[in-house]
Amino acid sequence: MNVWGASDVDAAAARGATLRVGPRDVVTPLARERARELGVTIADADGIDRPASSPATPVPDLADRGTVHTMRPPSPALFRRGAPLPGGLAPDRSGGTERVVVVGAGHVGMIAAMRLADADVFDEVVLVDIDEGRAAGIALDLQHTAALSDFATRVRGVGTVEEAGPADYVVITAGRPRQPGMTRADLVSTNAAIVGDLARRVAATSPRAVVVVVTNPLDEMTQHAWTSSGFPSSRVLGMAGVLDTARFQALVALEDGAGRARSVDAIALGSHGEEMVIPLSRATAGGRPLPQVVPPVRLNAVVDRARGSGGEVVGLLKTGSAFLAPGMSAARMVLAMVRESDEVMSAAVLADGSYGIRDVYLGLPVRLGRQGLREIVTIPLAPEELAALREAGDRIRERLGAMPRAS
Repeated sequence: MNVWGASDVDAAAARGATLRVGPRDVVTPLARERARELGVTIADADGIDRPASSPATPVPDLADRGTVHTMRPPSPALFRRGAPLPGGLAPDRSGGTERVVVVGAGHVGMIAAMRLADADVFDEVVLVDIDEGRAAGIALDLQHTAALSDFATRVRGVGTVEEAGPADYVVITAGRPRQPGMTRADLVSTNAAIVGDLARRVAATSPRAVVVVVTNPLDEMTQHAWTSSGFPSSRVLGMAGVLDTARFQALVALEDGAGRARSVDAIALGSHGEEMVIPLSRATAGGRPLPQVVPPVRLNAVVDRARGSGGEVVGLLKTGSAFLAPGMSAARMVLAMVRESDEVMSAAVLADGSYGIRDVYLGLPVRLGRQGLREIVTIPLAPEELAALREAGDRIRERLGAMPRAS
């Protein structure tokens, strides 16, 4: 199988020739568009015309020889950003423009925007902040790195969600950060008002967007964003599980003999805080059960440190909170969606009865797709781990009941 691009069409036009392709070859949408512009005929090797507007070649599915499916290209990179996928494979993107909006140009928003721009998969990354000058300044500074990081993404900064324009993904980092001595719960009233207002404005501006909430207290703010936006729960997600998992992996890697952080296979569930649940029964390092690699006493200390890592960073910084890992974690979620990576990760989602929990947002294992939550994944848990996860759901539900009503 060969892949034919726009440059092949240009070469055929220069020769005044027909572009002849094999029956299983892929002609990119940009090449077809170029062929229409130049009047180049695309034909199969046997001489049969394949119109420039024709769909991708149907091929039989080997698992079901009675079914014919439209062939997908070997890589999403074959498609121009914003170009339609063939055969109805693309999600409905009306109202979206291959744009990701990051609300809040603080440190977390800045890191998330940088990571998303570097990925070079969006036409545009927009930073939004009530301090418009800060948003614009960071955006311009980030745009200046395009040659250094080799990305074509446009970056701009504005003062309102409305100025940012319709988006495919919106990351909400805005809110008051924790200060030394504060708990996440201390932020409830202030941040609920901010997140609720933003969720409603995002819904009006980007009615088909997927929202990723980073603002603390994470679980409560994600549920509040869902109810305020009116979006399906599948399109409102909380970030913390990716962050908490990464923190645990990094801390385990500091232990003797544990190896690199990426070799640690673990997942953080439950709440983003004291009710965090890290199922050690399934955790491994380098393929070995984690309790065989790290002594149990040390391993329990690592779990406790992971639960309190955010507060530890706040205490050390004294005038701010963690931002590098949170910003990168938010970007990781968005990129997993747009790339349809199919990886299992932890995210705060609305429980659907899985694990015996329902109607409350908390960290669960999920697969994400371009339209947000694809599925909640069931993984085996030890009885005490399942009980702890259910307890986390109960505690979050209690906090939601006590949360002041934000208009």
